[in-house]
Amino acid sequence: MNTSGATLDPDVPKKKLTKESFRQGLRIFRFTLPYRAKFTVGTVLLTLSSASTMAFPWLIGKLADAASGNPVVLPNGTAVSINQIALGFGALILLQGLFSFGRIWFFTQVSEFTVRDIRQALYRKFVTLPIPYFEKNRVGAITSRITSDVGIIQDSFSLTLAELFRQVTTLLAGIVFIMIVSVKLSLFMLLTFPPIVVLAMVFGKKIRALAKTTQDELAKTNVIVEETLQGINTVKAFTNEQFETQRYTTSLTNTVRAALKSNLYRGGFVSFVIIGLFGGIVLVLWRAATLVQAGQMTIGDLTQFALYTMFIGASVAGLGELYGKVQSTLGASERILEILDEPTEPTHQPGAQPVQLRGNIAYEHVAFQYPTRPDLTVLQDITFSIRAGEKIALVGPSGAGKSTIVQLLMQFYELGGGQITIDGRPIQSYDLTELRRHIGIVPQETILFGGSIRENIAYGKTDATDEEIKQAARKANAWQFISSFPEGLDTLVGERGIKLSGGQRQRIAIARAILKNPAILLLDEATSALDSESEKLVQGAMDELMQNRTSIIIAHRLSTIRKVDKILVIDGGRIVEEGSHDELSEREGGLYANLLRLQFELS
Repeated sequence: MNTSGATLDPDVPKKKLTKESFRQGLRIFRFTLPYRAKFTVGTVLLTLSSASTMAFPWLIGKLADAASGNPVVLPNGTAVSINQIALGFGALILLQGLFSFGRIWFFTQVSEFTVRDIRQALYRKFVTLPIPYFEKNRVGAITSRITSDVGIIQDSFSLTLAELFRQVTTLLAGIVFIMIVSVKLSLFMLLTFPPIVVLAMVFGKKIRALAKTTQDELAKTNVIVEETLQGINTVKAFTNEQFETQRYTTSLTNTVRAALKSNLYRGGFVSFVIIGLFGGIVLVLWRAATLVQAGQMTIGDLTQFALYTMFIGASVAGLGELYGKVQSTLGASERILEILDEPTEPTHQPGAQPVQLRGNIAYEHVAFQYPTRPDLTVLQDITFSIRAGEKIALVGPSGAGKSTIVQLLMQFYELGGGQITIDGRPIQSYDLTELRRHIGIVPQETILFGGSIRENIAYGKTDATDEEIKQAARKANAWQFISSFPEGLDTLVGERGIKLSGGQRQRIAIARAILKNPAILLLDEATSALDSESEKLVQGAMDELMQNRTSIIIAHRLSTIRKVDKILVIDGGRIVEEGSHDELSEREGGLYANLLRLQFELS
């Protein structure tokens, strides 16, 4: 399992956008391929809409000629009147409306379906990324990818791309038309373009960097909201509401400051375009007016040229604004693709064969360092074995490595050395999904989802019947309190199970594990935070759960593990003692005996 990957933490500097990253960012358009037929139709309609728009100056010019008494003759030699030109206007307006409606309808479909697929792909990637990825990246920064960045992509597919195509089409078609009207005037007007293009490159680079900075600052504000709401109990317990509000306000201020700076440059660029381009247009129109006065152009030609020139100027000005949006889009695409390119866990592999585990486990000289702290050795030379159906306990001081030992069995991390086998096979040789299906875990901090009790118990077996769910609840000593609720199994537990007590949440988690019916059971300090009455009920449920299963128990309360087959005492990442409760408690000067004595004195 590859645990390397880019960090999304907004506190970590991002790499600069380069030409290569632009090229990579364009890969986001692969999500439009399933809808290329709709995209093609939308593009055709957009082309027709732009073409009909470009016909307006030509008709207005002909109308001006007809009004001034100049005969208007079509290329085929047919003379047309003012009324016929007016009818042409009506037909053109009708077509323009139909083309615009169709273009919006088809591009909207492409946009919505594409963004849906991007969000699906991101979420699918999130849930298949290895645990170390989430230790390197803060949740708020990750969720901003599926919200803020995808929102930018959605705007691009629905608005920016269509507008960019329209402006480019208008610019090119406008240049062709003014060349037809007057080559001299056209060349004179086009001399204003080179300085604008050069400045666009300079401004564009700065706008792109500032837009990315704004997105990064916005991601930081998302992180603060996420962390504060997840730990709202702690915030209130320490009366830090004002502190968190100030922290969020400071972050928002930084976001606004970055956005204002970005828009300052963008506004400066647009202002230059307006002044430079339209100043040039005024000069061109002045020159055209002198040609009309000299009889070298008609009023209609002047009108056409003036309107096409304005269209070109508006397009160039619009392109300056769109350029910044395209930069933001490519930056968002790059960040999304960074996640989609991350290596995932090899779960749910096609063709995986079901396995039956007996539950014989062996750790052989296992060593480990966390990917986020490679310089710190967490486990060293861990060697022990468990026979199928045996119950062992891991005890020791906090930070000794107990939880890490069971996490390695679930393959949440790669081993730093040695190997772990189940039924004689290295765990890496098992299909990861099949292996985890045979391992149940009851964590110290029970996480329930915000649905009903039924949904939370059924998480252990999503296709379980109501009778199976009730039976699991009875075995977990949970049915008594569940049946006392008016809604029974349909009772909503609230976000993270906040509507239930700690003991109730633990028994729901045990019922979930019972329903899963695993061959191997991991209990991570499941009673450490409970009162005596709740502990008794939970302990009874765990005794039921552990029957005929290989069980590894992590416990701080040593009174809960007297009946296990073997106790391993972990300290400093090593097994320092091993034996039964009676053997270890009588060992003079032993760590277990010392821990037992301390707990007895505190009780």
